[in-house]
Amino acid sequence: MPQTSAPLSIELALLGYVRSHAMHGYEIYQKLLNPGGLGDVWRIKQPLLYAYLKRLEAEGLLRATVELQPDRPPRRLLAVTPAGEEAFQQWLVRPVAHGRELRLEFLAKLYFARCEDDAVALSLLDAQLQQIDEWIERLCTHRRTLPAEAVYERLVTDYRWGQVRAALDWLTAVHTELLQSSSAERQCHG
Repeated sequence: MPQTSAPLSIELALLGYVRSHAMHGYEIYQKLLNPGGLGDVWRIKQPLLYAYLKRLEAEGLLRATVELQPDRPPRRLLAVTPAGEEAFQQWLVRPVAHGRELRLEFLAKLYFARCEDDAVALSLLDAQLQQIDEWIERLCTHRRTLPAEAVYERLVTDYRWGQVRAALDWLTAVHTELLQSSSAERQCHG
């Protein structure tokens, strides 16, 4: 089925849960609630999760099979399709484009990148650090071009620069920590 619109990043992150084995929607929901994982970052109401999963299925990124259960209603098991795997892998290694996406999308990418391998996480961090360097350069260039009377715009630019600089400091610390940590310490969705 042709894709009608680009999936939201949160939807692509959900593919990370079903890559290793098929799961039913409630099992994915339970994984999202777990502390030490995406539950520390994202809060998704159960009906919204099911809507995201339906959209991923409609776009051909997930496929559902029905599992019959004795004395219980049948349940739908979801598995990632080859197209879903490709979309997930492309999403996983691409740095976020805006600072506001660091808190949710980047942290989700970092979670699943660490589940893959520390090398994948370090590659993602390197790409994001490069992206942040570009943001800082653009903000500095913009600030230099502001006329003296643009006080408010300069204050806003300085605020944004401070946020981006804090993100740069945090990403640098994460990079250092991952270089020092062992892959065996990872706790993933498995």
